[in-house]
Amino acid sequence: MTTSDVIVVGAGPVGLATAVTLAQNGIDVTVLDRQREGANTSRAAVVHARTLEVLDTLGVADPLVARGIRSGRFTIRDRDRILVPVDFTSLPTRYPFALMVPQPVTEAILLERLIALGGRVQRPTTVVGVTGSTVHTSDGTVLHARYVVGADGMHSTVRKQAGIAYPDDGRPGQSFSLADVHVRSALPRDEVVLFFSGSGMLVWAPLPDGTVRIVAEVLDPPERPAIGHLQQLLDQRGPLRDRSVVTDLVWGSRFRVHHQVAAAFRAGPVLLAGDAGHVHSPAGGQGMNLGLQDAVALGQALTDALRQGTEQPLDAYAAARPPVAREVVRFADRLTRLATVPALARMPRNTVLRTLAGNGRFRRALARRLSGLVYRPT
Repeated sequence: MTTSDVIVVGAGPVGLATAVTLAQNGIDVTVLDRQREGANTSRAAVVHARTLEVLDTLGVADPLVARGIRSGRFTIRDRDRILVPVDFTSLPTRYPFALMVPQPVTEAILLERLIALGGRVQRPTTVVGVTGSTVHTSDGTVLHARYVVGADGMHSTVRKQAGIAYPDDGRPGQSFSLADVHVRSALPRDEVVLFFSGSGMLVWAPLPDGTVRIVAEVLDPPERPAIGHLQQLLDQRGPLRDRSVVTDLVWGSRFRVHHQVAAAFRAGPVLLAGDAGHVHSPAGGQGMNLGLQDAVALGQALTDALRQGTEQPLDAYAAARPPVAREVVRFADRLTRLATVPALARMPRNTVLRTLAGNGRFRRALARRLSGLVYRPT
């Protein structure tokens, strides 16, 4: 039987950040992941200011910034009309911008840091059972630890095995198409744009390699979106005066989410972080950021628990993170609902938003919310 202080299930950004925090503090940690290295082409593409502050404590913020695009502005638009411009450049932080960087790059930098600290990732390894702090894998291997972290996504095996539910709010989930494309466009290449549309929202997110990440709510998205499908989305929801034209599709996929927060973030020796504990719309680019903040907080709580021989830090983590998750879920839900109001409500919505946007206090508050600085400990 293999033993560790902590087993982390999932080697996405959340699992790796948890492991780096532990390894940096001298805690023995093993990471298990079902994917082969480099197999992730997932959807997260923005790292906000508060997350960069947290990652700076792990020594990975500056390498990450060097690989991304610094976006000093986020705008909400209705076709060609800017409804709300959000300026990040005056935020009280060392990182007054949203960093556009593909998730695989974030993972690679975290993995490099973990390996430098002596950590390890076992892959491909599929977890099929969790009993207390004992983990069973599909090849019959049994691993034991003091604690197990579920960082294995919205369909988390760890969460299910621990008996932690995702409460059903009765509302249908939302489906999205996403793709990285080359596109001829007059839209800015250093700015994230959230387009509101009666047929669904669309996110425009430029990436460092010259591609643009398109994420759009679609009722029944194709498994692999074609150029024609993506062009139609841009034509229906994007700019009118200067039409954006998709010239090449790098990759595409689809996903579905509900707005949910797990009933608990802890069940005995099992703890949750990231999408294992909360899922929501990609509006505002909050998901991975919230998960990375979970990760560092959980890694420190586990370190304190192991060093001090007390469960109190874990109880504090399990009490503190769900309210933050619920607040982020509500924020993403409100943005999504605003994006898709009925046609008759569109003009009043735009008028209200443009009026609010004329208020500097409102814009600053929204910048702090999007950047995550509002969740800084006081």
